[in-house]
Amino acid sequence: MTPPPVAARELAREQRFSMIWTQELNDVFADVAPYYDRANHVASLGQWNRFLRGFMDTIEIRPGQRVLDVCAGTNAVGIALLEREGSLEVHAMDRSAHMQEVGRQRAQARGFQIRSVIGDVHELPFPDNHFDVVTLQWASRHLRVRRAFDEILRVLKPGGHFYHCDMLRPANALVEKLYYAYLRFCLAFTGFVFRSGQPALNCKKYFINALQWFYSADELSAVLREQGYCDVAATTLLRGMIGFHRAAKPRAA
Repeated sequence: MTPPPVAARELAREQRFSMIWTQELNDVFADVAPYYDRANHVASLGQWNRFLRGFMDTIEIRPGQRVLDVCAGTNAVGIALLEREGSLEVHAMDRSAHMQEVGRQRAQARGFQIRSVIGDVHELPFPDNHFDVVTLQWASRHLRVRRAFDEILRVLKPGGHFYHCDMLRPANALVEKLYYAYLRFCLAFTGFVFRSGQPALNCKKYFINALQWFYSADELSAVLREQGYCDVAATTLLRGMIGFHRAAKPRAA
C-alpha cells in the first residue's frame, strides 16, 4: 500500500484513522497497560531495552533542566532521564490514565517523582517557551503529527531540543513488506500470550495500517523542518524500521 505524498499525508491519515484515535485507542491502552512493557520485550525479541538505550544516547541534558515527556506511557523515558540526572524536573503527559498509573508506580518504586498530566497531547496545557527538552516515543503513529509537533515547538524554549523515537515506514519496499509480516505475527502472538482483551484484538489491523500510512525517516525529517524546527538529524535502526530524530527550536533573532 502506497500512502499519499507527504504534503497530503496528514489529512489522509486523519480521514482514515480519526475515529480509531478518538474512540478506540483509550480502551486499547487501558487493556494493554498492565503488560505493555513485557509484551514489547517479547515482540522485539528482547531488544526493547536496547532501543531505549539507543534513544537515550541521542538526548543531551544538563542539571536542573525542565523536561516534558509527551505520550509518556509507562514513564520509561522519564525514569531513564532521572537515573542519569536526578536534578531534572520531569513532567509526563499522556491520554491514558491507566498507562500513567503503571508509570507512576514504576517511578515511585525507584524513588523518582514525575509530574503527570492526563490529557490531549495536541493541546499541551503549558505556557510558551517553558521546557528545555521535550521527548516523544512510540506514539506519533497515533497522532495528528503536525499539530502535535506545533504544540511541542510552542512549549520549547528557544534553543531547546525535541527528541523523537518511533517505529517508521521503511523506505525499502521489500524491507517494508517483511516488516509488516513480522508485526502481524507479533500482534497475534502477544495477543495470545498476554490474553489481550477485545479492544486490543480489534485494533490489530489498525496497527499495521497506521505504519503503512506513516512516514519514513527522511519524510519525518522533512515534516520537522516544515514545522519550523532547525538542526534536524535522524538515526535509524533495522533498515529504517525504527528512527530517532533530534531537532531544535530556533533561538530568537
